[in-house]
Amino acid sequence: MRVEIESLEQMRTVAEVLAGHLQAGDLLILTGNLGAGKTTFTQSLGAALDVAGRITSPTFIIAREHPSRAGGPALVHVDAYRLADGEELEDLDLDSELDESITVVEWGAGMAEQLSSDYLEITIAPVQSDEPSDAAAGGSGTQRQTDAQTDGEAADDAEDEEAEDERRTVDLTGHGTSWAERLPRLHAAITAVEGMTTGGERP
Repeated sequence: MRVEIESLEQMRTVAEVLAGHLQAGDLLILTGNLGAGKTTFTQSLGAALDVAGRITSPTFIIAREHPSRAGGPALVHVDAYRLADGEELEDLDLDSELDESITVVEWGAGMAEQLSSDYLEITIAPVQSDEPSDAAAGGSGTQRQTDAQTDGEAADDAEDEEAEDERRTVDLTGHGTSWAERLPRLHAAITAVEGMTTGGERP
């Protein structure tokens, strides 16, 4: 399912709608270049889930757990950017918390899929850009090296602010039986939001 976003405010809305369809044990793999709006998306998700603590880029800590203030599942926010492979991700021992939490893994494509057969893949990409988009692949080596020079909490927040008026596409792809059942309901809920434009599967 593809959602066409006109502003980061609409992206926040998508995250809020998605939050209503999540449950303990869910794994979200979030992909997008620096400044795509990944932190904004996760912040909005956390706000809708009513979890404690300010959600920022976990680049240097790798993973943060945000407990629920409402008795629901915690949100585990992971940044796999600096991890070399799936073995390093496995060393984080996320399996011990996966069943009881909602886990969001940024830059997790190609690694985090091993954590569960049921997961939601979320890819955020600019609609118009002077540079070729490599968001779906998690960024090229050159792009990732450039990003490394400007990453961290302040840089990530600043990039999101600069991108606020830029259009985006948000692709949501469900994997596994759980998401095969829930994705049509999520699609209907997002489509029902005034001003939101959705399409089918990404090309």
